[in-house]
Amino acid sequence: MVASHAAPTLLADLGGTNVRFAISHPDRERPMLEESIRRYHVADFGSLGEAAAEYLRDTGLEARRAIIAAAGRIVDNESVKITNNPWQISSRELAGKLKLESVHLVNDFAAQSMAVLLLQPKDLVPVGPLALPEPGHDEEQTFVIVGPGTGLGVGGLLLRPGGRSSILQTEGGHAGFAAHTAEDIEILRYLNVRFGRVSSERLLSGQGLVNLYDAICAIQGKKAEALKPEDVTRLAETGADTLCEQALETFAGIFGSVSGDLVLGIGGWDGVYLTGGMIPILLPWVQKGLFRQRFEAKGRFQETMATVPTQAIMNPEPGLVGCAAMSVAESGGKLMHRFN
Repeated sequence: MVASHAAPTLLADLGGTNVRFAISHPDRERPMLEESIRRYHVADFGSLGEAAAEYLRDTGLEARRAIIAAAGRIVDNESVKITNNPWQISSRELAGKLKLESVHLVNDFAAQSMAVLLLQPKDLVPVGPLALPEPGHDEEQTFVIVGPGTGLGVGGLLLRPGGRSSILQTEGGHAGFAAHTAEDIEILRYLNVRFGRVSSERLLSGQGLVNLYDAICAIQGKKAEALKPEDVTRLAETGADTLCEQALETFAGIFGSVSGDLVLGIGGWDGVYLTGGMIPILLPWVQKGLFRQRFEAKGRFQETMATVPTQAIMNPEPGLVGCAAMSVAESGGKLMHRFN
Protein backbone atom coordinates (compact mmCIF):
# COMPACT_ATOMS: atom_id res chain seq x y z
CA MET A 1 0.00 0.00 0.00
CA VAL A 2 1.38 3.43 -0.94
CA ALA A 3 1.11 6.10 1.77
CA SER A 4 -0.20 9.54 0.87
CA HIS A 5 2.89 11.38 2.09
CA ALA A 6 6.33 10.80 3.50
CA ALA A 7 6.66 10.45 7.27
CA PRO A 8 9.41 9.41 9.68
CA THR A 9 9.46 5.61 9.67
CA LEU A 10 10.79 3.20 12.26
CA LEU A 11 12.88 0.49 10.61
CA ALA A 12 13.59 -2.85 12.27
CA ASP A 13 15.63 -5.84 11.10
CA LEU A 14 14.79 -8.77 13.33
CA GLY A 15 16.81 -11.97 13.34
CA GLY A 16 17.21 -14.89 15.67
CA THR A 17 19.78 -13.22 17.93
CA ASN A 18 19.61 -9.44 17.46
CA VAL A 19 17.17 -6.75 16.41
CA ARG A 20 18.47 -3.60 14.73
CA PHE A 21 16.54 -0.34 14.57
CA ALA A 22 16.89 2.89 12.59
CA ILE A 23 14.79 5.81 11.41
CA SER A 24 14.06 6.63 7.77
CA HIS A 25 12.98 9.95 6.25
CA PRO A 26 11.60 8.75 2.89
CA ASP A 27 11.73 12.19 1.27
CA ARG A 28 15.53 12.45 1.57
CA GLU A 29 18.06 11.32 -1.03
CA ARG A 30 19.66 9.09 1.61
CA PRO A 31 16.58 8.11 3.56
CA MET A 32 18.08 6.08 6.41
CA LEU A 33 19.71 8.10 9.19
CA GLU A 34 23.02 6.34 9.76
CA GLU A 35 23.40 7.86 13.22
CA SER A 36 20.06 6.39 14.29
CA ILE A 37 21.14 2.74 13.99
CA ARG A 38 21.07 0.74 17.24
CA ARG A 39 21.31 -2.98 17.99
CA TYR A 40 19.59 -4.83 20.84
CA HIS A 41 19.74 -8.47 22.00
CA VAL A 42 16.46 -10.33 21.50
CA ALA A 43 17.00 -12.24 24.74
CA ASP A 44 16.87 -9.00 26.74
CA PHE A 45 13.23 -8.26 25.85
CA GLY A 46 9.91 -10.07 26.04
CA SER A 47 8.63 -8.69 22.73
CA LEU A 48 9.49 -6.53 19.76
CA GLY A 49 7.21 -3.82 21.16
CA GLU A 50 9.31 -3.64 24.33
CA ALA A 51 12.55 -3.43 22.36
CA ALA A 52 11.18 -0.76 19.98
CA ALA A 53 9.88 1.34 22.86
CA GLU A 54 13.31 1.14 24.51
CA TYR A 55 14.96 2.20 21.25
CA LEU A 56 12.71 5.26 20.90
CA ARG A 57 13.38 6.22 24.54
CA ASP A 58 17.13 5.74 24.13
CA THR A 59 17.39 7.86 20.99
CA GLY A 60 14.64 10.41 21.62
CA LEU A 61 13.55 9.93 18.00
CA GLU A 62 9.97 9.75 16.79
CA ALA A 63 8.22 7.74 14.08
CA ARG A 64 4.73 7.66 12.61
CA ARG A 65 5.02 4.38 10.71
CA ALA A 66 7.11 1.23 10.91
CA ILE A 67 8.51 -1.35 8.54
CA ILE A 68 9.61 -4.55 10.25
CA ALA A 69 11.80 -7.10 8.46
CA ALA A 70 11.47 -10.41 10.29
CA ALA A 71 13.17 -13.79 9.81
CA GLY A 72 9.98 -15.78 9.31
CA ARG A 73 6.96 -16.27 7.07
CA ILE A 74 4.50 -13.37 7.07
CA VAL A 75 0.89 -14.56 7.49
CA ASP A 76 -1.90 -12.48 5.91
CA ASN A 77 0.35 -9.39 6.05
CA GLU A 78 -0.50 -9.14 9.75
CA SER A 79 1.59 -11.56 11.82
CA VAL A 80 4.83 -13.50 11.90
CA LYS A 81 6.35 -16.12 14.20
CA ILE A 82 10.09 -15.62 14.10
CA THR A 83 11.86 -18.77 12.94
CA ASN A 84 14.77 -18.70 15.38
CA ASN A 85 13.55 -16.61 18.33
CA PRO A 86 10.53 -16.71 20.67
CA TRP A 87 8.73 -13.54 19.56
CA GLN A 88 5.43 -13.58 17.71
CA ILE A 89 4.51 -10.25 16.14
CA SER A 90 1.12 -8.77 15.25
CA SER A 91 1.23 -5.61 13.14
CA ARG A 92 -2.00 -4.30 14.73
CA GLU A 93 -0.82 -4.89 18.28
CA LEU A 94 2.56 -3.30 17.57
CA ALA A 95 0.96 -0.26 15.96
CA GLY A 96 -1.28 0.17 19.01
CA LYS A 97 1.56 -0.21 21.52
CA LEU A 98 3.81 2.30 19.74
CA LYS A 99 0.94 4.60 18.63
CA LEU A 100 1.87 4.34 14.95
CA GLU A 101 -0.28 4.97 11.86
CA SER A 102 0.74 1.63 10.37
CA VAL A 103 3.14 -1.28 10.72
CA HIS A 104 4.26 -3.21 7.64
CA LEU A 105 5.71 -6.69 8.21
CA VAL A 106 8.01 -8.14 5.56
CA ASN A 107 10.27 -11.16 5.35
CA ASP A 108 13.86 -10.23 6.22
CA PHE A 109 15.18 -11.36 2.85
CA ALA A 110 12.47 -9.43 1.04
CA ALA A 111 13.99 -6.38 2.72
CA GLN A 112 17.52 -7.44 1.81
CA SER A 113 16.34 -7.87 -1.78
CA MET A 114 15.07 -4.28 -1.84
CA ALA A 115 18.39 -3.11 -0.40
CA VAL A 116 19.91 -3.73 -3.83
CA LEU A 117 18.16 -0.55 -5.01
CA LEU A 118 19.96 1.65 -2.47
CA LEU A 119 23.37 -0.02 -2.21
CA GLN A 120 26.43 1.91 -3.34
CA PRO A 121 29.26 0.34 -5.41
CA LYS A 122 31.48 0.54 -2.30
CA ASP A 123 29.05 -1.82 -0.53
CA LEU A 124 29.77 -4.69 -2.93
CA VAL A 125 32.73 -7.02 -3.49
CA PRO A 126 32.85 -9.31 -6.55
CA VAL A 127 33.12 -13.05 -6.01
CA GLY A 128 34.70 -14.51 -9.12
CA PRO A 129 35.95 -12.83 -12.29
CA LEU A 130 32.72 -11.29 -13.57
CA ALA A 131 31.83 -7.61 -13.37
CA LEU A 132 29.22 -6.52 -10.88
CA PRO A 133 25.66 -6.51 -12.23
CA GLU A 134 24.03 -3.20 -13.04
CA PRO A 135 20.40 -3.21 -11.85
CA GLY A 136 18.19 -0.70 -13.58
CA HIS A 137 18.64 -1.50 -17.27
CA ASP A 138 15.68 -1.06 -19.60
CA GLU A 139 15.08 -4.80 -19.92
CA GLU A 140 13.60 -7.03 -17.23
CA GLN A 141 16.10 -8.38 -14.70
CA THR A 142 15.95 -11.05 -11.99
CA PHE A 143 18.38 -11.36 -9.07
CA VAL A 144 18.86 -13.90 -6.28
CA ILE A 145 19.65 -12.73 -2.74
CA VAL A 146 20.94 -15.45 -0.40
CA GLY A 147 22.89 -15.54 2.82
CA PRO A 148 23.78 -17.48 5.96
CA GLY A 149 23.46 -16.14 9.48
CA THR A 150 21.45 -17.58 12.35
CA GLY A 151 19.53 -19.29 9.53
CA LEU A 152 19.75 -19.31 5.73
CA GLY A 153 17.75 -16.57 4.03
CA VAL A 154 16.64 -16.55 0.41
CA GLY A 155 14.92 -13.79 -1.56
CA GLY A 156 14.49 -12.58 -5.10
CA LEU A 157 14.24 -9.23 -6.85
CA LEU A 158 12.50 -8.67 -10.19
CA LEU A 159 13.13 -5.33 -11.90
CA ARG A 160 10.91 -4.21 -14.74
CA PRO A 161 11.25 -1.37 -17.24
CA GLY A 162 10.20 2.01 -15.86
CA GLY A 163 11.71 1.46 -12.43
CA ARG A 164 9.07 -1.01 -11.22
CA SER A 165 10.18 -3.76 -8.86
CA SER A 166 8.77 -6.88 -7.24
CA ILE A 167 10.24 -8.91 -4.42
CA LEU A 168 9.93 -12.65 -3.83
CA GLN A 169 9.45 -13.55 -0.17
CA THR A 170 10.62 -17.14 0.28
CA GLU A 171 11.66 -19.70 2.85
CA GLY A 172 14.12 -21.24 0.41
CA GLY A 173 16.64 -21.94 3.15
CA HIS A 174 14.32 -24.67 4.42
CA ALA A 175 14.26 -26.50 1.08
CA GLY A 176 15.87 -29.93 1.18
CA PHE A 177 19.64 -30.12 0.74
CA ALA A 178 20.73 -31.68 -2.56
CA ALA A 179 24.03 -33.57 -2.39
CA HIS A 180 26.32 -33.05 -5.42
CA THR A 181 29.55 -34.84 -4.51
CA ALA A 182 30.62 -38.04 -2.78
CA GLU A 183 31.56 -35.99 0.30
CA ASP A 184 28.13 -34.29 0.22
CA ILE A 185 26.50 -37.72 0.26
CA GLU A 186 28.50 -38.78 3.32
CA ILE A 187 27.64 -35.50 5.08
CA LEU A 188 23.97 -35.87 4.18
CA ARG A 189 23.93 -39.43 5.50
CA TYR A 190 25.42 -38.30 8.84
CA LEU A 191 23.01 -35.37 9.21
CA ASN A 192 20.03 -37.47 8.16
CA VAL A 193 20.70 -39.90 11.00
CA ARG A 194 21.04 -36.99 13.40
CA PHE A 195 18.16 -34.76 12.28
CA GLY A 196 15.94 -36.72 9.92
CA ARG A 197 15.08 -34.36 7.07
CA VAL A 198 18.08 -32.19 6.14
CA SER A 199 17.45 -28.68 4.81
CA SER A 200 20.11 -26.44 3.28
CA GLU A 201 19.95 -24.36 6.47
CA ARG A 202 21.27 -27.37 8.43
CA LEU A 203 24.58 -26.80 6.64
CA LEU A 204 24.57 -23.12 5.62
CA SER A 205 24.15 -21.18 8.86
CA GLY A 206 26.11 -20.54 12.03
CA GLN A 207 25.02 -23.83 13.54
CA GLY A 208 25.31 -25.40 10.09
CA LEU A 209 29.04 -24.70 10.13
CA VAL A 210 29.30 -26.65 13.39
CA ASN A 211 27.17 -29.43 11.88
CA LEU A 212 29.60 -29.63 8.97
CA TYR A 213 32.58 -29.78 11.32
CA ASP A 214 30.91 -32.57 13.33
CA ALA A 215 30.09 -34.50 10.16
CA ILE A 216 33.62 -34.21 8.77
CA CYS A 217 35.06 -35.42 12.08
CA ALA A 218 32.68 -38.40 12.12
CA ILE A 219 33.44 -39.31 8.50
CA GLN A 220 37.19 -39.27 9.22
CA GLY A 221 36.83 -41.17 12.48
CA LYS A 222 38.01 -38.21 14.58
CA LYS A 223 36.53 -36.94 17.84
CA ALA A 224 34.72 -33.63 17.36
CA GLU A 225 35.38 -30.93 19.94
CA ALA A 226 32.44 -28.99 21.40
CA LEU A 227 32.91 -25.90 19.23
CA LYS A 228 30.82 -22.83 18.52
CA PRO A 229 30.69 -21.30 15.01
CA GLU A 230 33.16 -18.59 15.98
CA ASP A 231 35.55 -21.28 17.28
CA VAL A 232 35.47 -23.09 13.93
CA THR A 233 36.25 -19.93 11.97
CA ARG A 234 38.97 -18.83 14.41
CA LEU A 235 40.75 -22.19 14.35
CA ALA A 236 40.46 -22.32 10.56
CA GLU A 237 41.80 -18.79 10.06
CA THR A 238 44.83 -19.42 12.28
CA GLY A 239 45.52 -22.80 10.68
CA ALA A 240 45.35 -24.42 14.12
CA ASP A 241 42.88 -27.14 13.09
CA THR A 242 42.80 -28.75 9.64
CA LEU A 243 39.31 -30.17 10.26
CA CYS A 244 38.00 -26.65 10.87
CA GLU A 245 39.71 -25.52 7.67
CA GLN A 246 38.02 -28.35 5.81
CA ALA A 247 34.67 -27.36 7.32
CA LEU A 248 35.05 -23.80 5.98
CA GLU A 249 36.14 -25.02 2.55
CA THR A 250 33.23 -27.45 2.41
CA PHE A 251 30.84 -24.72 3.57
CA ALA A 252 32.01 -22.43 0.74
CA GLY A 253 31.57 -25.17 -1.86
CA ILE A 254 28.09 -26.15 -0.69
CA PHE A 255 27.14 -22.46 -0.54
CA GLY A 256 28.12 -22.24 -4.21
CA SER A 257 26.02 -25.29 -5.13
CA VAL A 258 22.95 -24.02 -3.29
CA SER A 259 23.32 -20.50 -4.74
CA GLY A 260 23.58 -21.94 -8.25
CA ASP A 261 20.49 -24.09 -7.69
CA LEU A 262 18.58 -20.95 -6.66
CA VAL A 263 19.56 -19.26 -9.94
CA LEU A 264 18.12 -22.23 -11.81
CA GLY A 265 15.04 -22.31 -9.60
CA ILE A 266 13.90 -18.70 -10.00
CA GLY A 267 15.72 -17.74 -13.18
CA GLY A 268 18.09 -15.32 -11.48
CA TRP A 269 20.30 -15.00 -14.54
CA ASP A 270 21.26 -11.37 -13.88
CA GLY A 271 23.23 -11.99 -10.70
CA VAL A 272 23.42 -13.23 -7.14
CA TYR A 273 23.94 -11.10 -4.04
CA LEU A 274 25.54 -12.90 -1.09
CA THR A 275 24.53 -11.39 2.22
CA GLY A 276 23.95 -12.27 5.86
CA GLY A 277 25.86 -11.89 9.08
CA MET A 278 28.47 -14.53 8.21
CA ILE A 279 29.55 -13.08 4.85
CA PRO A 280 32.36 -10.77 6.11
CA ILE A 281 33.93 -13.78 7.89
CA LEU A 282 33.31 -16.23 5.06
CA LEU A 283 34.40 -13.97 2.20
CA PRO A 284 38.07 -15.15 2.00
CA TRP A 285 36.90 -18.79 1.85
CA VAL A 286 34.18 -18.01 -0.68
CA GLN A 287 36.68 -16.19 -2.90
CA LYS A 288 39.18 -19.10 -2.95
CA GLY A 289 37.49 -20.82 -5.86
CA LEU A 290 35.29 -23.67 -4.60
CA PHE A 291 32.27 -21.39 -4.42
CA ARG A 292 32.37 -20.40 -8.09
CA GLN A 293 33.46 -23.87 -9.18
CA ARG A 294 30.43 -25.49 -7.63
CA PHE A 295 28.15 -22.55 -8.48
CA GLU A 296 28.88 -23.12 -12.17
CA ALA A 297 28.86 -26.94 -12.07
CA LYS A 298 25.31 -27.38 -13.31
CA GLY A 299 25.70 -29.92 -16.11
CA ARG A 300 24.13 -28.73 -19.35
CA PHE A 301 23.79 -25.21 -17.87
CA GLN A 302 27.46 -24.84 -16.94
CA GLU A 303 28.24 -22.38 -19.74
CA THR A 304 25.23 -20.27 -18.84
CA MET A 305 26.09 -20.30 -15.12
CA ALA A 306 29.60 -19.09 -15.95
CA THR A 307 28.03 -15.82 -17.17
CA VAL A 308 26.07 -15.14 -13.95
CA PRO A 309 27.92 -12.70 -11.67
CA THR A 310 28.11 -13.17 -7.92
CA GLN A 311 28.96 -10.49 -5.38
CA ALA A 312 29.05 -10.07 -1.63
CA ILE A 313 27.15 -7.32 0.16
CA MET A 314 29.54 -5.79 2.68
CA ASN A 315 27.21 -3.06 3.96
CA PRO A 316 26.72 -4.05 7.62
CA GLU A 317 22.97 -3.28 7.62
CA PRO A 318 21.40 -4.54 4.39
CA GLY A 319 18.11 -5.37 6.15
CA LEU A 320 17.70 -1.80 7.38
CA VAL A 321 18.77 -0.40 4.00
CA GLY A 322 16.07 -2.54 2.38
CA CYS A 323 13.45 -1.33 4.85
CA ALA A 324 14.48 2.25 4.03
CA ALA A 325 13.99 1.49 0.33
CA MET A 326 10.51 0.16 1.14
CA SER A 327 9.71 3.31 3.10
CA VAL A 328 10.49 5.37 0.00
CA ALA A 329 8.32 3.16 -2.21
CA GLU A 330 5.42 3.18 0.25
CA SER A 331 5.48 6.98 0.49
CA GLY A 332 5.17 7.28 -3.29
CA GLY A 333 8.80 8.24 -3.85
CA LYS A 334 11.10 7.11 -6.64
CA LEU A 335 13.90 4.63 -6.11
CA MET A 336 16.64 5.63 -8.54
CA HIS A 337 19.36 3.00 -8.40
CA ARG A 338 22.70 4.55 -7.52
CA PHE A 339 24.56 2.68 -10.27
CA ASN A 340 22.75 4.75 -12.90
